[in-house]
Amino acid sequence: MLLARSVLPAPTPLKDPTAFASIADPAKRSVALFGEMGKVIQSPRCLNCHPRSDRPNQGEAMLPHNPPVIRGANGHGAAGLECATCHGTANVTFANGTGSMPGAPEWQLAPLSMAWEGKSLGAICVQIKDRARNGGKSLADLVDHNGKDALVGWGWHPGLGRTPAPGTQAQFGALTKAWVDSGAKCPA
Repeated sequence: MLLARSVLPAPTPLKDPTAFASIADPAKRSVALFGEMGKVIQSPRCLNCHPRSDRPNQGEAMLPHNPPVIRGANGHGAAGLECATCHGTANVTFANGTGSMPGAPEWQLAPLSMAWEGKSLGAICVQIKDRARNGGKSLADLVDHNGKDALVGWGWHPGLGRTPAPGTQAQFGALTKAWVDSGAKCPA
């Protein structure tokens, strides 16, 4: 059962990129910026859809998806039980007001090459920068993806019963741009 939004903890705020301006060394500033991005990347809103297996997780506790579903050939679920069977293009609040069924455009699992569950922030950073594992995205593409993509944006509008990702998508995009501009360095 999902909890009503009012009983969930408030999302963690994100620092503005200017909060890191006092770090003179660009490499150290870059690592610190990615650390701030990690508040989003390692939140349940992101990790649930970036699992290390063929089964998504769900909820604040990141438990295996119920009912049991699998990735399928293209990340949209198995034939006959695709993600779109239950997940539409927008959240749907339950009629009794106790929670919601999540939904967003292009609802799907991240590819296994972008599995983050169980990885350190440094390992995730290296993975995010690797065009062979990130869907061919350049660093500039990552800024757009993090700051504007509708499915990524769902993390800040997850529907009744879920804590949003920390900060806002605009802040996450600004942090991503500042990280890229400072050299896109990764934590150890």
